[in-house]
Amino acid sequence: MTEAAPVVLINVFKCDPAHQDALMEHLTAMARIQSGLDGFISQTLHRGLNGKVVANHAVWASAEAWKAMSRHPAIAAAMGPIMTIATFEPHLYDPGEVFLPT
Repeated sequence: MTEAAPVVLINVFKCDPAHQDALMEHLTAMARIQSGLDGFISQTLHRGLNGKVVANHAVWASAEAWKAMSRHPAIAAAMGPIMTIATFEPHLYDPGEVFLPT
């Protein structure tokens, strides 16, 4: 039996600049819920300087853990207000190489 590998979620949310602050608040609230779910490793939210995007970079223990999170009732409820002010496109990735200063 092989052990499940971690996955990276990169999800870019697009919104009207007037909604970026609210989007960050909603995503922060959802991240607090996600952090208590099985398989959660880490999450960072990035506010786009153009005011039109927010990027979510999250690491999950496996694709299955991410899928379970996405079906969780509390996450579905948290996504409601987000879907009224933003569009989004989530993608899962294999973890890549990290580069640090030499």
